[in-house]
Amino acid sequence: MFSQFIPNIDIFIHLHITKEATQSSKIEGTKTDLKEAIQSENQIKGERRDDWIEVQNYVSAMNMAIEHLEKLPISSRLIKITHKAILKGARGHMKEPGEFRKSQNWIGGASINSATFIPPIHSELGSLMSDLEKFANNETTKTPALVKIAIIHYQFETIHPFLDGNGRVGRLLITLYLVEQKVLEKPLLYLSEFFERNRLEYYNRLMAVRENGVLIGWVKFFLDGVIQTAESSIKTLESILILEKATNEKVNSLKGKAENAQKIIQYLYKKPIIEVAEVAKIIGFSKQSAYKLVENLEKVEILTKWGTKQKPQLYVFDQYLSLFLDD
Repeated sequence: MFSQFIPNIDIFIHLHITKEATQSSKIEGTKTDLKEAIQSENQIKGERRDDWIEVQNYVSAMNMAIEHLEKLPISSRLIKITHKAILKGARGHMKEPGEFRKSQNWIGGASINSATFIPPIHSELGSLMSDLEKFANNETTKTPALVKIAIIHYQFETIHPFLDGNGRVGRLLITLYLVEQKVLEKPLLYLSEFFERNRLEYYNRLMAVRENGVLIGWVKFFLDGVIQTAESSIKTLESILILEKATNEKVNSLKGKAENAQKIIQYLYKKPIIEVAEVAKIIGFSKQSAYKLVENLEKVEILTKWGTKQKPQLYVFDQYLSLFLDD
């Protein structure tokens, strides 16, 4: 409902998606956290760049997939496009991005002989994904959307149609489906944090369906995740509204500098870390003028220096960023 009542909701969505990207990638073993994810590539240490790229790809893939929904339904074609974007230039770029696998894969274990789970053989992927696509777009069976996407997510993860990136695509698919079905007006609900926090149960619930057909246990777990995530998202959005009001009052206190300060604030809502060169570019003034504006934003306690060793010096909108960080 927030998306219907907040005129500028789109500027706040970017950090929601970035947080989802870090959590979803974290389940796959990447180390990038939200603070790193919002930095520019040149600010990331070399050994951390592969993880950083995977997170950025997830953000790009989500935004691109949302745009494609205007022309494409939830389908194998859309899933392949999204998968290709997720693996672009990342560690899995050699594993047939955008194409269903042409060989057997497995989950867990050093080899297929010790695997925890062996997905269907690749020759069956066409018919299995076709069935999944038909189920997702079936309007005659009145299955509630949240129950339906729980089943879709389980089925996709069990089919495991790609050589790499299945988990990230499967979790992205949740938000994508809810937007397509108009359950979400905007992409504001993401379950990866819940899955990461309950990672063992997440895997066990999926395996219980595969091995024993315990679908109801999985659906209940999934719905519990929706409830907890929705409640958490509401608290975050409420806090954002309170902070936005307080921040606007601080900006207005700058009087003649308020207009340029507001431009910086709008940028910070999408990327709450900035350097002076970026400030100069946004306001179209010299670096010297940008420094003065940053100093003013520090004085009214909007910006704070982020560490002391970075060159160039980074400044962070800490009160905003902290709303998205784990406790």
